[in-house]
Amino acid sequence: MIVTLTVNPSLDRTVELDRALERGEVQRVARSVEEPGGKGVNVTRALVAAGADSIAVLPGRADDPLVVALAAARLPVATVPIAGRLRSNIAITEPDGVTTKLNEPGPALDDDEQRALIGAVVERSTDASWLVLAGSLPPSLPDDFYVRVVREARAAGGAARIAVDTSGAPLAALVDSGEEIDLIKPNGEELAELTGEIDPEALEADPERVAALAARLAPRGIRSALVTLGARGAVHVGAEGAWFAPAPRIDARSTVGAGDSSLAGFLLAVTEGAASDRALAQAVAHGAAAASLPGSAVPTRADADATAITAIRIRGAVAPIVH
Repeated sequence: MIVTLTVNPSLDRTVELDRALERGEVQRVARSVEEPGGKGVNVTRALVAAGADSIAVLPGRADDPLVVALAAARLPVATVPIAGRLRSNIAITEPDGVTTKLNEPGPALDDDEQRALIGAVVERSTDASWLVLAGSLPPSLPDDFYVRVVREARAAGGAARIAVDTSGAPLAALVDSGEEIDLIKPNGEELAELTGEIDPEALEADPERVAALAARLAPRGIRSALVTLGARGAVHVGAEGAWFAPAPRIDARSTVGAGDSSLAGFLLAVTEGAASDRALAQAVAHGAAAASLPGSAVPTRADADATAITAIRIRGAVAPIVH
Protein backbone atom coordinates (compact mmCIF):
# COMPACT_ATOMS: atom_id res chain seq x y z
CA MET A 1 0.00 0.00 0.00
CA ILE A 2 1.20 3.50 -0.89
CA VAL A 3 -0.32 6.30 1.17
CA THR A 4 -0.33 9.86 -0.15
CA LEU A 5 -0.96 13.06 1.78
CA THR A 6 -2.31 16.10 -0.03
CA VAL A 7 -2.62 18.95 2.45
CA ASN A 8 -3.81 21.44 -0.18
CA PRO A 9 -5.92 19.50 -2.73
CA SER A 10 -7.84 21.22 -5.49
CA LEU A 11 -10.64 20.83 -7.96
CA ASP A 12 -8.72 21.35 -11.19
CA ARG A 13 -10.35 22.79 -14.28
CA THR A 14 -8.23 22.45 -17.43
CA VAL A 15 -9.14 24.65 -20.38
CA GLU A 16 -7.72 23.71 -23.79
CA LEU A 17 -7.33 26.42 -26.43
CA ASP A 18 -7.21 25.79 -30.17
CA ARG A 19 -4.62 28.53 -30.68
CA ALA A 20 -2.00 30.36 -28.63
CA LEU A 21 -3.23 32.38 -25.66
CA GLU A 22 -3.57 36.08 -26.40
CA ARG A 23 -3.75 38.29 -23.34
CA GLY A 24 -6.64 40.74 -23.31
CA GLU A 25 -8.48 38.98 -26.15
CA VAL A 26 -11.66 36.89 -26.25
CA GLN A 27 -10.90 33.28 -27.19
CA ARG A 28 -13.03 30.21 -27.58
CA VAL A 29 -12.36 27.09 -25.56
CA ALA A 30 -11.78 23.90 -27.53
CA ARG A 31 -12.27 21.62 -24.54
CA SER A 32 -12.79 21.95 -20.79
CA VAL A 33 -12.33 19.24 -18.14
CA GLU A 34 -12.83 19.40 -14.37
CA GLU A 35 -11.10 16.78 -12.23
CA PRO A 36 -10.07 16.36 -8.59
CA GLY A 37 -6.40 17.08 -8.15
CA GLY A 38 -3.48 18.02 -5.98
CA LYS A 39 -0.11 16.28 -6.15
CA GLY A 40 -0.81 13.45 -3.72
CA VAL A 41 -4.26 12.86 -5.17
CA ASN A 42 -2.74 12.67 -8.65
CA VAL A 43 -0.09 10.19 -7.49
CA THR A 44 -2.81 7.96 -6.02
CA ARG A 45 -4.88 8.31 -9.21
CA ALA A 46 -1.92 7.23 -11.34
CA LEU A 47 -1.05 4.31 -9.05
CA VAL A 48 -4.64 3.05 -8.98
CA ALA A 49 -4.83 3.39 -12.78
CA ALA A 50 -1.76 1.13 -12.96
CA GLY A 51 -3.38 -1.47 -10.69
CA ALA A 52 -1.46 -0.62 -7.50
CA ASP A 53 -2.92 -0.21 -4.02
CA SER A 54 -2.95 3.39 -2.87
CA ILE A 55 -5.07 5.69 -0.72
CA ALA A 56 -5.12 9.48 -0.67
CA VAL A 57 -5.36 11.26 2.69
CA LEU A 58 -6.64 14.84 2.51
CA PRO A 59 -8.70 17.44 4.36
CA GLY A 60 -12.28 18.15 3.29
CA ARG A 61 -15.92 17.81 4.31
CA ALA A 62 -18.03 15.08 2.76
CA ASP A 63 -20.09 17.67 0.86
CA ASP A 64 -17.10 19.58 -0.51
CA PRO A 65 -17.21 19.52 -4.36
CA LEU A 66 -13.72 18.02 -4.48
CA VAL A 67 -14.56 15.21 -2.06
CA VAL A 68 -17.80 14.55 -3.94
CA ALA A 69 -15.82 14.31 -7.19
CA LEU A 70 -13.37 11.85 -5.62
CA ALA A 71 -16.24 9.71 -4.39
CA ALA A 72 -17.77 9.73 -7.87
CA ALA A 73 -14.43 8.62 -9.31
CA ARG A 74 -14.27 5.82 -6.70
CA LEU A 75 -10.77 6.77 -5.69
CA PRO A 76 -9.69 5.35 -2.32
CA VAL A 77 -9.54 8.32 0.05
CA ALA A 78 -9.45 9.11 3.77
CA THR A 79 -10.75 12.59 4.50
CA VAL A 80 -10.53 14.77 7.60
CA PRO A 81 -13.42 17.28 7.97
CA ILE A 82 -12.44 20.97 8.04
CA ALA A 83 -14.44 24.16 8.32
CA GLY A 84 -13.14 25.75 5.12
CA ARG A 85 -13.79 24.89 1.50
CA LEU A 86 -11.05 23.33 -0.62
CA ARG A 87 -9.58 25.37 -3.43
CA SER A 88 -10.22 25.39 -7.19
CA ASN A 89 -7.42 25.79 -9.75
CA ILE A 90 -7.46 26.63 -13.44
CA ALA A 91 -4.94 25.44 -16.04
CA ILE A 92 -4.91 26.89 -19.56
CA THR A 93 -3.20 24.70 -22.15
CA GLU A 94 -2.18 25.83 -25.62
CA PRO A 95 -1.82 23.61 -28.74
CA ASP A 96 1.97 23.33 -28.31
CA GLY A 97 1.55 22.04 -24.74
CA VAL A 98 2.42 25.29 -22.95
CA THR A 99 0.39 25.39 -19.74
CA THR A 100 -0.53 28.43 -17.63
CA LYS A 101 -1.76 27.68 -14.10
CA LEU A 102 -3.91 29.86 -11.85
CA ASN A 103 -3.80 28.36 -8.35
CA GLU A 104 -5.84 29.51 -5.36
CA PRO A 105 -4.05 29.60 -1.98
CA GLY A 106 -6.21 27.03 -0.18
CA PRO A 107 -8.17 26.93 3.10
CA ALA A 108 -7.04 27.74 6.62
CA LEU A 109 -6.56 24.73 8.91
CA ASP A 110 -6.71 25.34 12.64
CA ASP A 111 -4.60 23.43 15.19
CA ASP A 112 -7.24 20.74 15.78
CA GLU A 113 -7.65 20.14 12.04
CA GLN A 114 -3.88 19.90 11.59
CA ARG A 115 -3.60 17.36 14.40
CA ALA A 116 -6.49 15.32 12.98
CA LEU A 117 -4.89 15.29 9.53
CA ILE A 118 -1.53 14.13 10.86
CA GLY A 119 -3.31 11.49 12.95
CA ALA A 120 -5.07 10.15 9.85
CA VAL A 121 -1.77 9.96 7.96
CA VAL A 122 -0.01 8.14 10.80
CA GLU A 123 -2.88 5.67 11.17
CA ARG A 124 -3.10 4.90 7.45
CA SER A 125 0.66 4.59 6.92
CA THR A 126 1.37 2.12 9.72
CA ASP A 127 1.73 -0.80 7.31
CA ALA A 128 2.43 1.20 4.13
CA SER A 129 5.40 0.55 1.86
CA TRP A 130 5.61 4.28 1.06
CA LEU A 131 4.22 7.50 2.50
CA VAL A 132 4.15 10.30 -0.07
CA LEU A 133 3.93 13.91 1.12
CA ALA A 134 3.04 15.97 -1.91
CA GLY A 135 2.13 19.48 -2.90
CA SER A 136 2.06 22.98 -1.49
CA LEU A 137 0.88 23.98 1.97
CA PRO A 138 -2.06 26.33 2.61
CA PRO A 139 -0.97 29.76 3.88
CA SER A 140 -2.21 28.93 7.39
CA LEU A 141 0.34 26.14 7.87
CA PRO A 142 3.96 26.68 8.96
CA ASP A 143 6.74 25.88 6.52
CA ASP A 144 7.89 22.97 8.71
CA PHE A 145 4.53 21.16 8.67
CA TYR A 146 5.97 18.28 6.64
CA VAL A 147 8.81 17.99 9.16
CA ARG A 148 6.20 17.42 11.84
CA VAL A 149 4.45 14.77 9.72
CA VAL A 150 7.71 12.92 9.09
CA ARG A 151 8.66 12.93 12.77
CA GLU A 152 5.26 11.70 13.95
CA ALA A 153 5.10 9.01 11.25
CA ARG A 154 8.60 7.80 12.14
CA ALA A 155 7.83 7.86 15.88
CA ALA A 156 4.76 5.70 15.29
CA GLY A 157 6.78 3.23 13.23
CA GLY A 158 4.73 3.94 10.13
CA ALA A 159 5.70 3.81 6.45
CA ALA A 160 8.71 1.82 5.40
CA ARG A 161 9.85 4.72 3.19
CA ILE A 162 8.92 8.38 2.77
CA ALA A 163 8.86 10.37 -0.48
CA VAL A 164 8.36 14.13 -0.69
CA ASP A 165 7.27 16.21 -3.67
CA THR A 166 7.03 19.84 -2.65
CA SER A 167 8.97 23.04 -3.28
CA GLY A 168 10.05 26.38 -1.91
CA ALA A 169 10.07 26.96 1.84
CA PRO A 170 8.43 23.62 2.82
CA LEU A 171 11.09 21.65 0.91
CA ALA A 172 13.91 23.78 2.30
CA ALA A 173 12.56 23.35 5.84
CA LEU A 174 12.48 19.59 5.41
CA VAL A 175 16.02 19.41 4.06
CA ASP A 176 17.30 21.78 6.76
CA SER A 177 15.66 19.67 9.47
CA GLY A 178 18.08 16.79 8.90
CA GLU A 179 15.22 14.27 8.94
CA GLU A 180 16.00 11.28 6.72
CA ILE A 181 13.89 11.25 3.57
CA ASP A 182 14.05 8.27 1.22
CA LEU A 183 13.17 10.20 -1.93
CA ILE A 184 12.55 13.77 -3.02
CA LYS A 185 11.12 14.66 -6.43
CA PRO A 186 11.91 18.23 -7.42
CA ASN A 187 11.86 19.47 -10.99
CA GLY A 188 14.86 21.33 -12.36
CA GLU A 189 13.64 24.73 -11.24
CA GLU A 190 12.87 23.49 -7.73
CA LEU A 191 16.29 21.84 -7.41
CA ALA A 192 17.92 25.07 -8.56
CA GLU A 193 16.02 27.05 -5.91
CA LEU A 194 16.89 24.53 -3.20
CA THR A 195 20.61 24.47 -4.02
CA GLY A 196 21.11 28.13 -4.96
CA GLU A 197 21.74 27.47 -8.67
CA ILE A 198 21.19 30.75 -10.51
CA ASP A 199 20.23 29.45 -13.97
CA PRO A 200 17.42 26.85 -13.80
CA GLU A 201 17.05 26.65 -17.58
CA ALA A 202 20.72 25.83 -18.10
CA LEU A 203 20.53 23.32 -15.26
CA GLU A 204 17.67 21.42 -16.88
CA ALA A 205 19.81 20.96 -19.99
CA ASP A 206 22.73 19.49 -18.01
CA PRO A 207 21.91 16.09 -16.42
CA GLU A 208 25.43 15.74 -14.98
CA ARG A 209 25.08 19.05 -13.14
CA VAL A 210 21.62 18.01 -11.93
CA ALA A 211 23.08 14.78 -10.56
CA ALA A 212 25.94 16.60 -8.86
CA LEU A 213 23.61 19.05 -7.11
CA ALA A 214 21.22 16.28 -6.03
CA ALA A 215 24.10 14.26 -4.57
CA ARG A 216 25.10 17.23 -2.39
CA LEU A 217 21.87 16.74 -0.44
CA ALA A 218 23.00 13.37 0.95
CA PRO A 219 24.70 14.76 4.09
CA ARG A 220 21.45 16.58 4.85
CA GLY A 221 19.40 13.37 5.10
CA ILE A 222 18.21 12.89 1.50
CA ARG A 223 18.71 9.23 0.53
CA SER A 224 17.78 9.65 -3.14
CA ALA A 225 16.40 12.19 -5.60
CA LEU A 226 14.24 11.90 -8.71
CA VAL A 227 14.62 15.16 -10.65
CA THR A 228 12.16 15.63 -13.51
CA LEU A 229 13.37 17.77 -16.41
CA GLY A 230 10.20 18.19 -18.45
CA ALA A 231 10.55 17.23 -22.12
CA ARG A 232 14.23 16.40 -21.58
CA GLY A 233 13.57 13.42 -19.27
CA ALA A 234 14.66 12.85 -15.67
CA VAL A 235 17.66 12.10 -13.44
CA HIS A 236 17.79 9.74 -10.46
CA VAL A 237 20.57 9.78 -7.90
CA GLY A 238 20.70 7.16 -5.18
CA ALA A 239 22.63 4.31 -3.60
CA GLU A 240 23.07 2.63 -6.99
CA GLY A 241 24.62 5.75 -8.54
CA ALA A 242 23.29 8.39 -10.91
CA TRP A 243 21.22 7.83 -14.05
CA PHE A 244 19.65 9.96 -16.78
CA ALA A 245 16.72 8.81 -18.91
CA PRO A 246 15.78 10.95 -21.92
CA ALA A 247 12.09 11.43 -22.61
CA PRO A 248 10.50 9.99 -25.76
CA ARG A 249 9.11 12.32 -28.41
CA ILE A 250 5.41 12.96 -27.88
CA ASP A 251 2.66 15.31 -28.99
CA ALA A 252 2.20 17.18 -25.73
CA ARG A 253 -1.38 18.09 -24.85
CA SER A 254 -1.10 19.09 -21.18
CA THR A 255 1.70 19.00 -18.63
CA VAL A 256 -0.74 19.18 -15.70
CA GLY A 257 0.08 16.31 -13.35
CA ALA A 258 2.91 14.94 -15.51
CA GLY A 259 5.40 15.18 -12.65
CA ASP A 260 2.94 13.45 -10.32
CA SER A 261 2.60 10.59 -12.81
CA SER A 262 6.41 10.40 -13.02
CA LEU A 263 6.62 9.92 -9.27
CA ALA A 264 3.85 7.31 -9.41
CA GLY A 265 5.68 5.43 -12.16
CA PHE A 266 8.90 5.41 -10.16
CA LEU A 267 7.22 4.18 -6.97
CA LEU A 268 5.27 1.56 -8.93
CA ALA A 269 8.47 0.14 -10.40
CA VAL A 270 10.40 0.25 -7.12
CA THR A 271 7.66 -1.57 -5.20
CA GLU A 272 7.69 -4.25 -7.90
CA GLY A 273 11.42 -4.79 -7.39
CA ALA A 274 12.88 -2.82 -10.31
CA ALA A 275 16.44 -1.53 -10.15
CA SER A 276 16.84 2.24 -10.03
CA ASP A 277 17.62 2.61 -13.75
CA ARG A 278 14.44 0.79 -14.75
CA ALA A 279 12.42 2.64 -12.14
CA LEU A 280 13.72 5.87 -13.68
CA ALA A 281 12.70 4.65 -17.13
CA GLN A 282 9.20 3.93 -15.82
CA ALA A 283 9.04 7.40 -14.27
CA VAL A 284 9.88 8.99 -17.61
CA ALA A 285 7.39 6.77 -19.44
CA HIS A 286 4.62 7.70 -17.02
CA GLY A 287 5.43 11.41 -17.22
CA ALA A 288 5.51 11.42 -21.02
CA ALA A 289 2.27 9.45 -21.23
CA ALA A 290 0.56 11.91 -18.88
CA ALA A 291 1.75 14.89 -20.93
CA SER A 292 0.27 13.33 -24.06
CA LEU A 293 -3.18 13.08 -22.44
CA PRO A 294 -5.72 15.92 -22.09
CA GLY A 295 -6.22 17.87 -18.88
CA SER A 296 -4.92 16.17 -15.76
CA ALA A 297 -5.73 12.66 -16.98
CA VAL A 298 -3.38 9.95 -15.71
CA PRO A 299 -2.00 7.10 -17.82
CA THR A 300 -2.73 3.41 -17.42
CA ARG A 301 0.07 0.87 -17.30
CA ALA A 302 -0.49 0.18 -21.02
CA ASP A 303 -0.13 3.89 -21.82
CA ALA A 304 3.24 4.11 -20.06
CA ASP A 305 5.43 1.53 -21.79
CA ALA A 306 9.01 1.91 -20.60
CA THR A 307 10.57 -0.85 -22.70
CA ALA A 308 11.94 1.60 -25.29
CA ILE A 309 13.42 3.98 -22.71
CA THR A 310 17.05 3.42 -21.77
CA ALA A 311 18.58 5.01 -18.69
CA ILE A 312 22.18 6.16 -19.10
CA ARG A 313 24.59 5.95 -16.18
CA ILE A 314 26.22 9.25 -15.25
CA ARG A 315 29.79 8.23 -14.50
CA GLY A 316 32.32 10.24 -12.56
CA ALA A 317 29.98 13.13 -11.93
CA VAL A 318 28.85 12.19 -8.44
CA ALA A 319 29.37 9.79 -5.61
CA PRO A 320 26.30 7.64 -4.86
CA ILE A 321 23.97 8.79 -2.12
CA VAL A 322 24.46 6.35 0.74
CA HIS A 323 23.59 6.22 4.45
